[in-house]
Amino acid sequence: MKFDLHIHSCLSPCANLEMSPSEIVTRAVAAGIDGIALTDHQSARNTPAIAECARRAGLKCLFGMEVQTAEEVHTVALFDTTEQALALTDWVYAAMPKRVNDPETFGDQPVVTWDDDIVEMEWRILAMGCRRTIPETAAKVHELDGLYIAAHIDRPNFSVISALGAIPEPPPTTNCQQPTTKYFDAVELSRTADESLWLPKAAGYAVTRSSDAHNLDDVVRVWTEAEGEFSIAGLKTIFAAKATRLSPRLTRF
Repeated sequence: MKFDLHIHSCLSPCANLEMSPSEIVTRAVAAGIDGIALTDHQSARNTPAIAECARRAGLKCLFGMEVQTAEEVHTVALFDTTEQALALTDWVYAAMPKRVNDPETFGDQPVVTWDDDIVEMEWRILAMGCRRTIPETAAKVHELDGLYIAAHIDRPNFSVISALGAIPEPPPTTNCQQPTTKYFDAVELSRTADESLWLPKAAGYAVTRSSDAHNLDDVVRVWTEAEGEFSIAGLKTIFAAKATRLSPRLTRF
């Protein structure tokens, strides 16, 4: 199966307004992909809409968000249900600045229905991070039975390596044994990342490649392949076995 685990809708302030859930699903189906995930910045409020679009189109879909943590690192949380994704949204919102979005500066943030009607404009500034740390966010995502992925680790900004110098892991236990549970279930390479350079830095982790699409032309331009079921349980098994294959990288962003 082929899947793209990092796609933004019009709710993300940096995404084009044409990125409605219905258009994303239409592009994904046309591309012949087996599964996608919606991961808007700091919010999952458009996941109910894409869930209905995917259901009508017969496309498998996961639901989540791209969380910018207190370390200024972008991370991706994924879930089987919109309820889980919205629970994480509430938890992230509680740790965000109470500042009203300025569309002229940061962009519009429409919450929409499956058939593209605008329900409301999200008032929070989703372009800003929250006070939740990577360890705290990992614990919450796993408590909600989700998967936690370090986003675009090759990027010079907002990646674990650019911000922290390496992929963080829990400290040793009292008997100096490394814990079996890591913060991240997998790491992501961007669509232009040269895996020959970055796979050594991701040693010990399953690696994905996702489009991080913010406009329709980028939806499923790259992908990840694996054998198994497109679900959180299926991906957990795939990630544990490090059994992913990456699409060719793009030579231009």
